[in-house]
Amino acid sequence: MTKTELTYRIKSKALEIGFDKVGFAKADKVASTSLLERWLTSGFHGTMKWMESYFDKRTDPRKLFPGARSVVSLALNYNTPHPIPNDPEIGKISRYAWGDDYHDIMKEKLRHLLREIQSLCPDAEGKSCVDTSPMMDKYWATQAGIGWQGKHTNVITKEIGSWVFLGEIILNIDLDFDAPISDFCGTCNRCIEACPTQAITEPYVVDSNKCISYLTIEYRGEAFPKQVEHQFNNWIYGCDICQDVCPWNIKFAETTSHEQFFPRQNNLNRNLKDWESLSEDEFKNRFKKSPVKRTKYTGFVRNVKQVLSQFRKF
Repeated sequence: MTKTELTYRIKSKALEIGFDKVGFAKADKVASTSLLERWLTSGFHGTMKWMESYFDKRTDPRKLFPGARSVVSLALNYNTPHPIPNDPEIGKISRYAWGDDYHDIMKEKLRHLLREIQSLCPDAEGKSCVDTSPMMDKYWATQAGIGWQGKHTNVITKEIGSWVFLGEIILNIDLDFDAPISDFCGTCNRCIEACPTQAITEPYVVDSNKCISYLTIEYRGEAFPKQVEHQFNNWIYGCDICQDVCPWNIKFAETTSHEQFFPRQNNLNRNLKDWESLSEDEFKNRFKKSPVKRTKYTGFVRNVKQVLSQFRKF
């Protein structure tokens, strides 16, 4: 089988398995690490100290998987037609966490695809990566032509916008590589202007210390920074503001075909006061195999109480 035919068949298998986009890039050292280094030096990663670890592997897939020659980048659409609630009494949860945990879904599909690749090419060996691996998902998605990195730092695809999960398979075989596509953000700054905490400090740079998603998910402190604590806009887990205002999502977002990402019953439009009275057992039951478990019970209740405090202080 020729390299071109193998590339075509891998792409066909990926789409057959359910991935929405697939692209191929040469496994090589990241072209420039200056932006990542500046982001880390500025402390914009907050308490996510793991971002400082395995820098050599994070910036070179050949260090992460010796023998690497190709990176298969894959995107999975998670957008659903359900609107974000704007009722001031309702707690908002980021769209990506409405259904089942994407790590589990993505990992299974990646494993499935790797098995298919090995059936096509018995000499193929590979490593599957979701965002728990020291792999720069967004960089490889752009290198493989999946999309471009928007000013809010999320990858935007021309076909379905930015509501996509990303994953990769690093392979020890050569494939035909795709070319990166142009940046189509142009002069648009809607995401920057819409962010209530000014977390997008400049185009393509996010200060996690000001980001509602980081603060409600990764941040473990009991109290939030004073300059942003009253600007959560009812977000109790994550935040979608920068993606909701993006013209590419407004015009081109499509409904996912993966029902696992659809909202779980009674989690989408739940009253803040009901969330406040949530027991730990109920939290575990409601969010079993859900991304929301990432923040843990104490973090989730902290987020709810913080949003409620914005109203009770008046």
